[in-house]
Amino acid sequence: MWNETNNKLYCAFEFKDFSEAFAFMTRIALIAEKMNHHPTWTNTYNKVEIWLNTHDAGDVVTDKDRELAKKIDKILIKS
Repeated sequence: MWNETNNKLYCAFEFKDFSEAFAFMTRIALIAEKMNHHPTWTNTYNKVEIWLNTHDAGDVVTDKDRELAKKIDKILIKS
């Protein structure tokens, strides 16, 4: 569930292990690169945290962020 706070969309994800978390990040990286819209994120073992905002728009949440969040959610549904 994405939360919008401090001009960022935020969500935390938990997976079975590091391998699943890293695979998830790899899928996001391919989408983000195509969109030219890259997340701020962290990964610790099986946990991935993601923050989305648009740097070119003054570090606020825009439609680009909402679109990427939806695509990230779709990755989870397919998994």
